[in-house]
Amino acid sequence: MFGMPGGWEWLVILIVALLIFGKRLPEVMRSVGKGIVEFKKGLKGVEDEVEKSSEPKKIESGPSEKKG
Repeated sequence: MFGMPGGWEWLVILIVALLIFGKRLPEVMRSVGKGIVEFKKGLKGVEDEVEKSSEPKKIESGPSEKKG
């Protein structure tokens, strides 16, 4: 029923955005882009943490010394 907008829908969205934001549109889009990049960085950090915590722990044993 609902999906990605087609060609005409994108055109209407673009015209509405131009009417609302006008000259500030490049600044708004730049801010949105930076927000998306920061979100992806945060998501990547979370994924890395999950991978680290799910890896089996390696037991490091030092050289065995016998005291005698």
